[in-house]
Order: sequence, then C-alpha cells, then structure tokens
Amino acid sequence: MPTDIEIARQIKLKPIAEIAAQLGVGTDRLEVFGHYKAKLPLDLIDAEKVKRCKLVLVSAISPTPAGEGKTTMSIGLTQGLNRIGRKTTVVLREPSLGPVFGIKGGATGGGWSQVLPMEDINLHFTGDFGAIEKAHNLLAALIDNNLQNKAVSLGLDPRSIFWKRVFDMNDRALRNVIVGLGGTAGGIPRETGFDITAASEIMAILCLSSDLDDLKRRIGNIFVGLTFDGQPVYARDLKAQGAMTALLKDAIKPNLVQTLEGTPAIIHGGPFANIAQGTNSIIATKMGMSLSDYVVTEAGFGFDLGAEKFLDIKCRVAGISPAAAVIVATLRALKYHGGADLDKVSEPNLAALEAGLANLDKHLENAGLFGLTPVVAINKFTTDTAEEIALIQKHCAAKGIAAVVANVWGEGGKGAEELARAVAAVTDSNPPPYQPLYDWNSSIKKKIETICTKYYGAAGVDYLPKAKSDLRLIKKLGLENVPVCMAKTQKSLSDNPDLIGRPTGFTVTVRQIEIAAGAGFVVPITGEMMRMPGLPAIPSAEHIDIDSAGNISGLF
Repeated sequence: MPTDIEIARQIKLKPIAEIAAQLGVGTDRLEVFGHYKAKLPLDLIDAEKVKRCKLVLVSAISPTPAGEGKTTMSIGLTQGLNRIGRKTTVVLREPSLGPVFGIKGGATGGGWSQVLPMEDINLHFTGDFGAIEKAHNLLAALIDNNLQNKAVSLGLDPRSIFWKRVFDMNDRALRNVIVGLGGTAGGIPRETGFDITAASEIMAILCLSSDLDDLKRRIGNIFVGLTFDGQPVYARDLKAQGAMTALLKDAIKPNLVQTLEGTPAIIHGGPFANIAQGTNSIIATKMGMSLSDYVVTEAGFGFDLGAEKFLDIKCRVAGISPAAAVIVATLRALKYHGGADLDKVSEPNLAALEAGLANLDKHLENAGLFGLTPVVAINKFTTDTAEEIALIQKHCAAKGIAAVVANVWGEGGKGAEELARAVAAVTDSNPPPYQPLYDWNSSIKKKIETICTKYYGAAGVDYLPKAKSDLRLIKKLGLENVPVCMAKTQKSLSDNPDLIGRPTGFTVTVRQIEIAAGAGFVVPITGEMMRMPGLPAIPSAEHIDIDSAGNISGLF
C-alpha cells in the first residue's frame, strides 16, 4: 500500500489560478506563493453570501493517540459533496511543526483525501506560523526591555507577568526557564517559560479577528501583568500593537490550495483544541462561505473539545451557525474505549466495540445539548468487519441517527458520496440555528461548571489555590462576561487521560486560569495539561528525510 506522500506525488497539481477560477476569483486577486499556493484578499468576504452558505462541522469521538481522521474525513466529504453536485470548499487549520515532528507526522489528511502540496503545507507553508511566533515574541522582548529601562518603565512587577514566549516545536525543556541572566546588561532575571505557537494568544486573536483593525485592537487588549501597585498593564501600554500587527499583515490573509481531486481548500490558523480553541480562522471560514455553496470545516480532537469551542466561542463571535454536524468514529477507537488494548484494536472484538459505544453516545448527547442532530461517519479501515460496522449502524439507528461508512482514505470523494448525501439531506432540511451551551454573562465558575458537569459528565469541579487567585483577578479586570476555553486532555472525557470510555463520578481539577483578554476568553487549565508538549520517545522526526534532489520522505 503506498504511503500518503507516495499517493500525493502521483497527482499532477493544477495551477493555483485554476483552483481560484472554480471559486470565481481572478488571477489578479491572488497573492501567489509559487505555482500551487496563494493568499486571498479579505475584501472577497461577502456577508450576504456567508448567510446563504451551508456550513458543515466535522468533529469526532475521543481519539486514540493516532487520531481518528477528522482532517481526512473533512477532505473526503468535501470531495464527495462536489461529486454529487454541491459546490464545496474545505476550510482547515494549518499544521504545527510540533505534531509533524512529534507523534502524528503530517497533518494534511491521508490516502486519497489529502490537501496538496502536502510537504509545503506541513512545513513552513506561507510563513503564517513564523509571523505569529515573531509577533508574540516581539511583545515578550518589549516587556523585558521595559523592565530593563527605568526611565520608561511602567512599573511592571516581574513576578506578575503572564506573557511567555512561544516556539513552534514540541520541547518540554522550555516549559519553565529563567531569562535575564548574565549581569546587568542581560536584563532583569525572572522566571518565565515557552508555550507552543499553536497555544499563543496571537494565534487565538488571529483566528477570531475580522480584519486588520480588529486584529490590532485585540492585540492592544492583551493583558501583560500587574504593576507593583496592582494596576493592570496591557500591550497597548507598551505601544506594541502597531508593530505586532505589521508583522501579521500577510498572515491574516487565508491560504488557498487544493485537494488531491482538485477541489478548493482554504487553510488558515492552527490552534490546538486541547489547549486553545482548535478551529481555523473566522476569516478563512467566511472566505469559504463567500465563495462556495457549502463549506466543510473541522474542530480539533473530540466533540468535547474543538466542537464545544467552535460553537460556544467561534460561532458566537462570527455570527455563524452550522447547518450540519458530522462525528467521526473509528472501530479502533470504539474498541479502545471499550477496554481493548491499544495494540489489539485492529482485531475483531464485538464485546469491546459494544462497550466503547458509550463514548460515542456521550458525544451524540453533547451534540444534542446544542440542538444538533449529527451524522456519524464511520471512517473505514481495511481491518473493519461487516459485523462490527452493522453493530454501530444498528446502535445509531435506534437513536434516530444516521451512521454512514466512508472509505475516504482508500477511495477519496467516491468513498464519501453516501456520507455526502446524508449530510446534504440534513442541510436541505434547513435546521434551526444551534443553541449555545452557556450564557456568556454568567460567572466564570458557572461557565466552567456547566461545561464540566453537563458536557464532560463530571460530578463537580475543584479549584486549586492558583485558580482561585486567578478568578479574583479576572473579576478585578472586568472579564467575567467572556467565554471559557478549556485546556483538557483529548484522551478522555474527563481531565484524566486514563479514564477512557464514558467515565462518571469524576471531579475536574482546575489548576490555574490563563487570561487571554485580547482573544476575549479565559483558559482554565485542568489536570496535568501542558501548553508546551514534549516529544515522544521515538518522534516522527526520526523518520523524515530528504534526498539530494530535494524529495522529502517520512511525512505521513
């Protein structure tokens, strides 16, 4: 069986001008990056067309470490919808180098459902991550410069500074660092650390901004820390927002590429769903909705993470609502959640499969909390048996939910045609707008507890002393009425990665709450979550290589 990169190299890519022409965009409107990538200008967004477009959200059950194929399914479904006559664009996040070189390898789909050119997209692409990283770290440098120069000092208390630096790589050694060593010329020594770039508040801001002015306003609102007399300091007090926004003048524009079958794909932004909001930018989504009749987009990890944030944060900020939702399930993940060993999930096991359906059920119930009736997409693997698939379909049918097998890896759009028809049937029924899970105007604790008890299934929430202190600061800063962006393990519905299936009776522990005033939300950090991941024992980087002709291998 050929690898993803071998399949990708079989395809003759269309010039990006041909892809743009499918969307009615002329060559003169493109900012091209070589032959197969381009940026799209923001004035192509049309509010009236956005209202008419059908938005399809793709999420998943709680995943195994390798993921359950949301990106592959999103691409395959887009190709399938185009094959049945629905003009559709897929809108995705940009891959981070952390997972690319870490546990997952490439993040551009797989098999016959990929976005191309996959090597470029997986690596530096059009430089958006680099721009976000530099804008973020510029603010960090300005903060330390203000501490150093007493004549212009704002009186920042170094112990109160919230702003860390970021780096687009999994590197656990950078989680906690001391800066400013080397004597008086080296700055003011203090403890700080690094987050991965996907967790940067600049990433969150870019993905929630409507235009350059909104981007600059939000950057100015970034909370930096407190003065020695307890007064808040924001990025605007450091006069940072202009230069930071200047670094992002191109990064704010979404990127146009193509799927393996030559359908348009827009890729922009890349926050993780376990430590950030986990969805592509509002600008990219609205761009797709302005240029197509349908847009398929994904929300990272399971429906408990990316989908909740997509609906409670992104959709409310953007004023959009999905016309359909798809929950991706694999037999291997269901068997894992039913107690099968991870190295045996490819083996037939009806008992484990049936037990694991409890995890799917909770995600289906969560969709119902938003007023959504999802379609279940069974991402087909070659080891799946007809008996196992029938069990899932019968189980879902009893709940009035369609469960459709989609062989998007092996057959691309052809393997998603039945799923496309099921999704189109939902969108054609003109369902009412979704209902948010919580009221933004309720207290931060109320919002956290609603998500944890109603959505995760927890018995309660425990706040450690640092989190309690953060709650008091949030109230002091007047940020009670913002949404919450939970940082939680993707491996479980709880905050304990070892509690698989559908755990009950657990308590969610909120360790601290980070303030993202520019993005317009706060980030409760639960359990042992880290916003700078580490590499696995055998990282994917060990398998990635390049030959003398410049051909890359090992991206999969």
